[in-house]
Amino acid sequence: MAKRKVSNLLALAVLSLLNERPMHPYEIGAVMRQRGLADSIKINTGSLYSVTEALVRNQLIEPVETLRDTKHPERTVYAVTPAGRTEFLEWLRSLIRTPFKEYPQFAAGLAFMGHLAPREAVALLAERCKLLAADVAEIRSAIEATAKFVDRLFLIEQEYSLTMREAEVKWLHQLIERIKDGTFTEQKGEQSAWKITHPDPMRPH
Repeated sequence: MAKRKVSNLLALAVLSLLNERPMHPYEIGAVMRQRGLADSIKINTGSLYSVTEALVRNQLIEPVETLRDTKHPERTVYAVTPAGRTEFLEWLRSLIRTPFKEYPQFAAGLAFMGHLAPREAVALLAERCKLLAADVAEIRSAIEATAKFVDRLFLIEQEYSLTMREAEVKWLHQLIERIKDGTFTEQKGEQSAWKITHPDPMRPH
């Protein structure tokens, strides 16, 4: 990925929404939450205003209006600049087109799972399945509720997240069964690493 003037993914979200229409930061945060973007991009009021200031410094967005009324403090409305629109589209195309190396914590845990007894590993994986299943139900419910007033296109990242979790649950169930019946670590002509480190396998051999 090319080096960005502002590389925080929250900046991408701000540029995206301002590419639709001018907004003030409070409105940007509200729209992000309405569309479920807060589930994939970390957002809080302080970080949102910090990112907005950084985008202004780099001339990617600019103030176009100040709203004043008796009910709220002054609110500055921002619009994306031509340079900001170019930066946004190049960044977006890169994210969609190019796979990037990520380092998920679960993969790190799996890499060292052999240090646990098989029974404990199965119990932990089963617990993860339950948590993921609850997460799947929550995401599906959120998509159905939000789709009533937001175009489905704006929920695509939630559908991706849902699909990834459903696939993980399916894979975890298969892994658990393979550990239980002993087929996961059996290798022809070799002794399983789990047999060496843990004398109490899931089934007698």
